[in-house]
Amino acid sequence: MAIGESILLFRTTRKVHDFPLDCHTWNQTLTCPKNYPTSQLNLDHSSTKTCPDYFRWIHEDLRHWRETGITRDMVERAKASAHFRLVILAGKAYVESFRKSIQTRDLLTLWGFQQLLRRYPGRVPDLELMFDCDDRPVVNAKPYLRRPNPGPPPLFKYCSDVWSLDIVAPDWSFWGWPETNQKPWEVTLKDIKEGNKRVKWEDRVPYAYWKGNPKVAPVRGDLLKCNHTPHVDWDTRLFSQNWENESTQGYKNSNVEDQCTYRYKIYVEGWAWSVSEKYILACNSPTLYITPHFYTFFIRGMSPLEHFWPIRETNKCKSLKFAVEWGNNHTSKAQEIGEASSRFIQEDVKMEYVYDYMLHLLTEYAKLLKFKPTIPPNAAELCSESMACLADGKWRKFMAESLVQYPTNTAPCTMPPAYDPSALKSIIDNRTRSIKQVEMWEDEFWKNQNLK
Repeated sequence: MAIGESILLFRTTRKVHDFPLDCHTWNQTLTCPKNYPTSQLNLDHSSTKTCPDYFRWIHEDLRHWRETGITRDMVERAKASAHFRLVILAGKAYVESFRKSIQTRDLLTLWGFQQLLRRYPGRVPDLELMFDCDDRPVVNAKPYLRRPNPGPPPLFKYCSDVWSLDIVAPDWSFWGWPETNQKPWEVTLKDIKEGNKRVKWEDRVPYAYWKGNPKVAPVRGDLLKCNHTPHVDWDTRLFSQNWENESTQGYKNSNVEDQCTYRYKIYVEGWAWSVSEKYILACNSPTLYITPHFYTFFIRGMSPLEHFWPIRETNKCKSLKFAVEWGNNHTSKAQEIGEASSRFIQEDVKMEYVYDYMLHLLTEYAKLLKFKPTIPPNAAELCSESMACLADGKWRKFMAESLVQYPTNTAPCTMPPAYDPSALKSIIDNRTRSIKQVEMWEDEFWKNQNLK
């Protein structure tokens, strides 16, 4: 190999921490560093891939503003429930805070946006947005279905539903959840991947497993009624999680990578969607997915019977037992569902794509703005130092682990086109058909049980 080729190979494969946190300068001046790149040059497009299909829902989420665009009045009306306003100008971020969020959701959400700017300097366009860090969507679609109307306020959230217009974005836990000791997603994915190797699927406990806080929603309290007793066994093993006790015991029993020892995992929503969704789906065990009411940014790329097994919210005990019975009698297909789910999460929801989703979402959103973004008088400049240098304990640790150390030299994935109406209808019809098929199998199973 020629010397020039060796140097080129070294430059393209090495991983150097070119821009670590500069807390010394921050502590001295309380100003953000000036040396971080503001643009990306010579990006490698040779291996650029088309983004996963769930990116196409970005077009659908923003469809409501395609004709009118987004005015400043619309953005200001979103302030009523927002925790903060994020402004990006010339590649720098500024935040105007309105109210404190639950725990440190707002802090870690802002940290995620800041890491996006470090990964793709100069690529995020100028914009202003409002972000609500609470659980449930709040922008009801109904008032905006008739004309005339002032246009819906564009509000970013962690989840939405079919009756709402909230714009979904990745939740804070992708950068860690210190209050529950959940590590940043890139670290967690590696841990779950190793955890999946510990016990082969066929050797896992042949029951459906769930562990969580049952007090956050009635559906979870109802789920606990499906636990096994000396008198009846619904083929489930359900456990209550007490986070206060866990915190005093060092979170010894809450490592997600240690929970891939059952053949089936149960996903059930909390007050809205649950952060546990991605951890459960990554586990190589078929996810028994209790009828959801909310959706996250990535779940719309997953399908029943391909990536998870649908469970009725009503009469869920019988539905769960049938799912386990079916899986234990159709082990090849059950294992295939678990592997497809885990592969989707490991490959299509890795941090590389989380950042690309954020980039494309913000880019498409910015195209709709009908006004020039400005920095509010009481906004503060945001940088990694202004957040991490003041943090300690797990907060500092998780920020260090999720810090984007230097700009990527690869181009983001290519944004796929919007769905046309017929394609959207086909997706919805196929999902409905798969769910109805499972319900038919289930009804037939219990009918035969009653005849015995």
